[in-house]
Amino acid sequence: MCYNRAMQTVVVTGATSGIGYATALRFARDGAAILAVGRNALGLEDVAREVELEGGRCVTCEVDVTATDAPGVIAATVARAFGVATTLVNAAGIIASGSIENTQDDDWDEMLDVNLRAPFRVMRALAPMLIASRGSIVNVSSVTGLRAFPGVLAYCVSKAGVDQLTRCAALEMAPHGVRVNAVNPGVVVTNLHRRSGMNDENYAAFLERSKQTHPLGRAGGPDEIADLIWFLASDRAGWITGETISIDGGRHLTCAR
Repeated sequence: MCYNRAMQTVVVTGATSGIGYATALRFARDGAAILAVGRNALGLEDVAREVELEGGRCVTCEVDVTATDAPGVIAATVARAFGVATTLVNAAGIIASGSIENTQDDDWDEMLDVNLRAPFRVMRALAPMLIASRGSIVNVSSVTGLRAFPGVLAYCVSKAGVDQLTRCAALEMAPHGVRVNAVNPGVVVTNLHRRSGMNDENYAAFLERSKQTHPLGRAGGPDEIADLIWFLASDRAGWITGETISIDGGRHLTCAR
């Protein structure tokens, strides 16, 4: 496929579930070409099928974003499939409980590796393409990047790092016409917490409590986050860069509780 400036070619990591999945489908509705990145082969088949049904085109890339060769594999795949990337969405992420007293070195390293080091390495690998297309980057951060919360120490630090990575990269990429922003969701109904080990009963209680901890009285949906990501990548946000945008039902306005 030859590159066409009128068409978005979007790389989405973590594309097989949650916010990444919703984001791939949101761009597909506008006819975008998607490179769906993930570790789960069956999940990649599913998102590819749904992207096609929504009117987009999808090529999959089965790779662990923390692997040494992952950035190169992603860059080579998108170049081969579409010629260039116009948008990168870093949506892959994990969460785990842990305090300053009980977070082990391996837990800390894994959290920073997935949530912070991987986005940095993929951004670096795709930078030449994004400069060529004068494209954009949207990182999926969290309210925990902006506010401190107890019991999720490594996760908070990783997302704070994503926010600063976003701001620094925005300054460095601005002369090239590349915009870099982040979205900072509150609790969103996905499989993120259940993959971290939370059982169904505890997750239901967690969502119920979110009605009190989020001023708008509910958790968010992945489609809501995807809409904001789409906007930030679009020409409508052409004068927005370096922003870390709360989309959390007002959670960032409250004290930790």
